[in-house]
Amino acid sequence: MTSATPLPRVRLLLADDEHLIRGALATLLALEDDLLVVAEAATGPEALAMARAHAPDVAVLDLQMPGADGVRVATSLRTELPDCKVLIVTSHGRPGHLKRALEAGVRGFVPKTVSAQRLAEIIRAVHAGNRYVDPELAADAIAAGDSPLTERETEVLEYAADGAPVAEIAERAALSQGTVRNYLSSAVSKLGAENRHAAVRLARERGWV
Repeated sequence: MTSATPLPRVRLLLADDEHLIRGALATLLALEDDLLVVAEAATGPEALAMARAHAPDVAVLDLQMPGADGVRVATSLRTELPDCKVLIVTSHGRPGHLKRALEAGVRGFVPKTVSAQRLAEIIRAVHAGNRYVDPELAADAIAAGDSPLTERETEVLEYAADGAPVAEIAERAALSQGTVRNYLSSAVSKLGAENRHAAVRLARERGWV
């Protein structure tokens, strides 16, 4: 009697800057017969490099990583490796994060509280072409509504998040200092904040930056 041909395994990239979590997840997913971890990464740029080198079927990305967050990595993968499905896992599931992720073509968005067994099921669903969004995160996103900020206001606010002075923000954003001040003032006004630092905090709480 000939043995059955083994089913092709779903090739995974795992990216998370918390080494203990990433290692534990890799070990647990390796117990699944149809899943194979082919690469791991700790930063956004490293995740992109590993994806280019190994062409995984599914990239499981932490939302917040040094160098580039999971959504930015997903945006790049959408262009460079369109066959690679992306699943975001996060411990900071803000409504705005979900919206950005979906716009970037992410197929799955789940909290880190999900069990390894459930994550394996979601990976299979995403690989099959389905989409999965955690119901609680989806409900929060609907309740919060869309960001009132324009793309440029969001960009300038992101540059201001680390306390950079206007001159530095202007250089990084390739804008004049006056234009930067106008964008910051508009963002502060739209968010009903006292100043740009409060605006950054409010926008972060909603996942808009």
